[in-house]
Amino acid sequence: MTYPPGPQNPYGQQPPTGSTPNPYAQQPQQPGYGAPQAPQAPQGYGYPPQQPGAYGYPPQAPAPGAFGYTPAGPAVRPPGVPMPSSEYAHWGLRAGALVIDAIIIGIIPVILIIAGGAMAAGSTNCTTDPVTGAVSCDTSGSGAGGLLVILAYLIGAVGGLLLCFLEGKSGQTLGRKALKITLVRESDGMPLGFGMAFVRRLAHFLDSIACYLGWLWPIWDDKKQTFADKVTSSVVMRTIGQ
Repeated sequence: MTYPPGPQNPYGQQPPTGSTPNPYAQQPQQPGYGAPQAPQAPQGYGYPPQQPGAYGYPPQAPAPGAFGYTPAGPAVRPPGVPMPSSEYAHWGLRAGALVIDAIIIGIIPVILIIAGGAMAAGSTNCTTDPVTGAVSCDTSGSGAGGLLVILAYLIGAVGGLLLCFLEGKSGQTLGRKALKITLVRESDGMPLGFGMAFVRRLAHFLDSIACYLGWLWPIWDDKKQTFADKVTSSVVMRTIGQ
């Protein structure tokens, strides 16, 4: 027996509106606890979503100087700072520059030390007791000679600071300038600055502690560096057009 289609068909009737849904009907699944969520575009803090530029072109970077934007570029070489070449300064040039600096900076202290020693020796009076044979010396007049020696050490210390200043500012001392070499940072070829030049002076202690091996290290080193150069990441290069 067949039933015609229509409301008279008991098996073709649809549930009326507002009826109780079938509890066994398939329901849309909800993501479980801990399930990853779909990424959403950030909308907080008042920032609008990124929009492409006009006519589909990507947005342009701000002009140099606008809104504090400054383009990155190579460091500008200060006036009076020589341009290093690509050739490392060999050990002979470095040693020659060191000797020239030592003569210029140390000549006055050496003269003062010699004069102070002579004055101290000349002002010392020694007498021998004829009975006991004891020798007594009067050194009360050696104060001026001692002052000259102290002055010599002070001048030497000031000269060392002057060398650090010259190395940090331009990379050249008087000796390096005469032999056309310069001390620069290994990373960008710029001068070290006074602070790092002073640290390099202190690091020469490492060159001397191992039987002065560090001072000879540039003879066979690929970059002609001493131990102090390696600690401060510095190199000594020949200069261009000087």
